Amino acid sequence: MMYIYADNAATTKISPAAREAMTKCMEEAYGNPSSLHSVGQKAAEVLQKAREDIAEILGADFREIYFTSGGTEADNQAIYSAAVFGAKKGRKHIISSAIEHHAVLHMLNRLEKEGFEITLLDVGEKGIVDPEDVRKAIREDTALVTIMYANNEIGTLQPIREIAEICREKKVIFHTDAVQAAGHVPINVAEEKIDMLSLSAHKFHGPRGIGVLYVRKGVPLFNLIEGGAQERGRRPGTENLPAIVGMAAALKEAVSDMEAAGEKTAALRDILIEGLSKIPHARLNGDARKRLPGNVNFCFEGIEGESLLLLLDNKGIAASSGSACTSGSLDPSHVLLALGLPHEVAHGSLRLSISEENTEEEMRYIVDAVREVVEYLRDISPVWESLEKGEKEHVI
Repeated sequence: MMYIYADNAATTKISPAAREAMTKCMEEAYGNPSSLHSVGQKAAEVLQKAREDIAEILGADFREIYFTSGGTEADNQAIYSAAVFGAKKGRKHIISSAIEHHAVLHMLNRLEKEGFEITLLDVGEKGIVDPEDVRKAIREDTALVTIMYANNEIGTLQPIREIAEICREKKVIFHTDAVQAAGHVPINVAEEKIDMLSLSAHKFHGPRGIGVLYVRKGVPLFNLIEGGAQERGRRPGTENLPAIVGMAAALKEAVSDMEAAGEKTAALRDILIEGLSKIPHARLNGDARKRLPGNVNFCFEGIEGESLLLLLDNKGIAASSGSACTSGSLDPSHVLLALGLPHEVAHGSLRLSISEENTEEEMRYIVDAVREVVEYLRDISPVWESLEKGEKEHVI
């Protein structure tokens, strides 16, 4: 039986380049970068080189790069910092979208309980924020606009450059959660006028538990945790140097072949979209073109996503129904509900997230397997029987 990994949006397999860089670091730069002795200073040099490499890739200055434990921490610190700074100036209004990752939405929920007013913009049936809606939503007391670069469930790419331009014009801090986008689409924080950006290494074949918060010079940054003077006093704790080095190596590798890898992955993605679209009463979620190269998200009417995933796993296909961060929840995806899908349809979702390491043969195997499983689940479903008898109307 063929085994296919199609859950790269949850996490990617670490690359040989990242693994080798980490091993070398652990063997040769094992000192604490804050120590004054030669072993510590060697580690400090390695840390600085990784910081400079990541900054160069993002179009930033190395002093604007802060290392975190991952995308969630980076998102939290960015939003918290803008909120604290805004509150000092009497600004307690924050704008975001209805399809953000829970690392953003849950932080906004917390701030709302603390007296902030939150505006969540609609995204329409394609899952894309209209920049003009951002412009209309900005007020005199707006402290922050935070819109994700690419959605983790449906893969839609947001018009970040246009949104950031509006925020810069209105003198409002703009943050983007680029966890799904970094390493997969070109990003230049200076050219795109991004004030703060979050990324996580394990989404582009780097190690888990390490990420970056980019903060443009002049934008205030406040601590989430207190401790030592690491990261210029803004993110205390001894740096996870092997992971940082692995992240830098993975990101360098990802961007060095980004165009070719993206074209190959997009071609594989389109095979999936074409094949799965032929299944009756199936719907592609998100814009067909303005999406990440490796993301495919479908809903199949009349089935439960959990059963679909388990049966696909039996056929050797690793996939998901949405965000790995909400896999324990029985509620339908907030992203799919934001697209206007009813609960019963949103429950029958499938996310396939592939990479350049997948093959055309694997894509065709996935299409055949999904078709077989969907047909099987519908054959045993009383809901589907009601739909086919006309007792209920089809939504898709």
